[in-house]
Formats: sequence, C-alpha cells, structure tokens
Amino acid sequence: MNTVVIGLAALALVPQPEKLVEKTGKVPANTPIRYETVLGIPPEGYRLTVAEGGITVASSDAAGKFYAGKTLEQLRQKEGKNNFYPCVEIEDAPAYPWRGVHIDDCRHFFGKETVKKVLDLMAQHKLNRMHWHLTEDQGWRVDIPGYPELVKYGAVRSASPRHGTHPSKGSKECAADLDGTKYGPYYYTEADLKEIVAYAADRFITIVPEIELPGHVYAALSAYPEFACNPGNLKDRDPRLVWGIEKDVLCLGNDQAIKFMENVLDYICRIFPGEVVHIGGDECPQVRWKTCPKCQARVKEIGIKDETELQAWITRHFVKFLEARGKRVVGWDEYLLGDVPASAIGMSWRAGGGGAGHRFMTPEECVKNGHDMVMTPRTHCYLDYNQGLKEDPFQYIGGLVTLEKCYSLDPCAGIPAELRKHILGGQCNNWSEYTWNVYDLEWKMWPRTCALAEVFWLGDKKPDFADFKRRMAEHRRRLIAAKVNCAPLE
Repeated sequence: MNTVVIGLAALALVPQPEKLVEKTGKVPANTPIRYETVLGIPPEGYRLTVAEGGITVASSDAAGKFYAGKTLEQLRQKEGKNNFYPCVEIEDAPAYPWRGVHIDDCRHFFGKETVKKVLDLMAQHKLNRMHWHLTEDQGWRVDIPGYPELVKYGAVRSASPRHGTHPSKGSKECAADLDGTKYGPYYYTEADLKEIVAYAADRFITIVPEIELPGHVYAALSAYPEFACNPGNLKDRDPRLVWGIEKDVLCLGNDQAIKFMENVLDYICRIFPGEVVHIGGDECPQVRWKTCPKCQARVKEIGIKDETELQAWITRHFVKFLEARGKRVVGWDEYLLGDVPASAIGMSWRAGGGGAGHRFMTPEECVKNGHDMVMTPRTHCYLDYNQGLKEDPFQYIGGLVTLEKCYSLDPCAGIPAELRKHILGGQCNNWSEYTWNVYDLEWKMWPRTCALAEVFWLGDKKPDFADFKRRMAEHRRRLIAAKVNCAPLE
C-alpha cells in the first residue's frame, strides 16, 4: 500500500497524534477491534492500526486504550448511509502527564450537568485533570458535614455585579453596579461530588479540588465570622458581592480557624480519591494579620520574623497535614514563597511578569528548589481574557489571549534541560467573574482549549499553527454538531 504523511492529507485530528501515517483504503466502522496489552508502550499511550485486515489497538494501560478509542471517534467518516475508518497507522503518547482544565464554580455556578459536559469534551481531547475551584470570596460551593452555615450563608449572595460592569472595589463603593438580585444558594452535595468524581474517572480524568486558604475565604468567613481577625467586618453574613480581592482572610492566630480548615480538607480527602489537593495560596493580603493580636501572638509563638512569614508557616502545616493523608499539595505560584517543602507543586500563572502587587516565584526558581510545576500562564492560558474576535457578544475581564497565542505556549520555555522533568504539564483556566452560563463558558473555552490540548499532548512535537488551524476548521464542525457553542477561529 502507498504511504502518505497525514499532515499533508485531509484528516483533522485534534490533538494531532505523535506519529501518524495514512494508508490507502478504508474499513467499515463496525469492523471488530482487537486489543493487545504491550508493556513497552508509555503510560496513556497507544498504537492504533486500521487496515483492511482489521483494527488493532495496543496499549500498556486502560487510559491508552481509551484514548485510542477517542482517536477512532475522530477518524470515523460517513459515506452515504455507511460509516468507515480510513486506513492509518498511529503511534501516540502524551508529552506531559498533567493536561488540565480549570473551572471556577464560585463567581458563577455552572452546576452538575455543565461540569459533566466539560468532562466529556475534555476526554475527547485527551485532557486528564479537571481543577475544580470550589471556594472563593464570592461563593462557597461544597456542603461540609458539621458546618451547615457554609451553604446557608456562603453559598448565596444578596447581589452580584450587573452584566457589563467591571466593579472590583468593596460592595458599598460599587452599590450602583450591583443587580440587587439574590444569587443562590448554589452548592454541591456529597452525592453530587461523588457522582462527578465517578463520571470523571470513567473518562480517565482526575478531579483536583481546590479549597482556598488562607486568602480568598470571605464566603467561609461570612458563615463563620469568628474565624476572621476582625469578626465585626462580617456582621452582614454576606459573601463578597463584587469581584476582586478581599482583605479579610483566615485568622492564623486562631487555632479553631485552622482546625476548621483541617476538618474541611479531611472531608475533601475522603471524597476526592486523586493524589493532589489544591489549597490556593494566591493573592493573600496580610494587612489584617499585621494588626491582629492573635496573629501577632502566633508570630512570637513560632519564632518567625513578622506576619509576612505566616503564609509560609501555614503552607508548611497543610503540606504535612495532607501528606499524612496520602495527598500532595498544589497551589498558585506565590504560595511557594518561603521555606516550603519540595513536595509542594506550584501552578505558574504569572510566568513572564508579576502582578496583583505580590512577589512570586518564577518557574525557574521553583524547579531549582525541587518543586514540580504546572504551567498555566495568564499570557497563554487564561480563557476569561479577550480572544481577539472581530465580533464577540460576550464580556471578558480584559487582556488578550488569541487562539494562536494559546498554541504558541511552550511549557518548558526558559527551564534548563536537566530540570524539565519538573514541568508536569499545563492547564487552561476558566475564571468566571464575567462568565455567566454554559453558553458563555463554551464560547470562551472552545476552540482555544483545543489549541492547549494539543500543546499539552505533543509538547515541542506539535506542528505549526497553520497546520493546526487547517485541522481545527474541520474539527470545529464536529464541536458545533455536538451542540458546543464554539467560537470562530478568527
């Protein structure tokens, strides 16, 4: 049979397989598949042969077998009333073990069915980590046994910013920008969480739950004001109504506040079987600790310089706490400041520049200190940033991350070759301040998530952007046929 390199042919696979050769001929889609276990194939990898003599899938694990099936789904073509597969030979394996999608359910709540649809689409694109942002200043979305006030007060807001506004000051200063409409209560029950964890596992996706601490906890403090440095600031029992960063954070001089977070994370460990738990750690103002008698007493008790070292202290505490429960900790890049154990994983969201008035650890500094890293720079991976479309009915937080910008990401850029083993991969982030519903979410996710899925699957073996864009034009038709609100390519 003749051999043709698929990059010159018409097939549109996203992500593109690592090695793919097209043969002449085709076979009916109902051709039986023979499965083989071959131990030498890399984890999550597979070999797929579609030939006139039959279809063979070889893999060393169940994930590789699953991904071969997803490739076959994209290969499937229709001719009249009949479906067929073109004859191909494929050898495929991921460049990175962490290929993630982040969903923020706090600012706006998407719900179980939307999360399941995201998981389905992730599986189609061989993405394997869903980072689930479940707690924030503006909303707490998990029902925790023993803490009923969390969903009574933390899962509902008395108002939210009106569509089209960009308020980020305190609620009183931005009253004119609020819609005056109750939002919630919206949260996930234990049954919901277990259902979604199982649904993800069936698609070889691990859920990475995020419980923010010590900052971004205002919704929790609205439920339990006694865990704040200044409980009087929480007397209205309302989460933060506008977007932005709240100055009231967890009181680290209060043993009961720390015990509360331990109990929450104990529960999270029982519900989520994955090896990693996210504890946030970003954008934590320290002004309350500076004037809090309890926090200042803690500074003296543990013998640190001042309140600026409290966050590193609490990070070390929860790294050890979660390791004792068989979990590794992951957090946003600034939580690695200080003497944090090398086992802690970082998420680099500000690679290439600082931001939000906080110093942070660069990816190079982190890997040199022995930390594994997940690359999610806002310059390439923040899908709440404008995507540069000529006509776009949706609202964005700002910025500019085009489809081509997403595809240009190199997770290992600037990392010495001998330290690249610490780059686990990357993920795209879907923050929801300006994302109201599933249609809004999908428009911002797709097709940019397709570009990042190919980056995380192929790494430096990815073809050029023109090749991706050619395949994406056809793949977009698949997404639209599947009722995905996929944005245009340009």
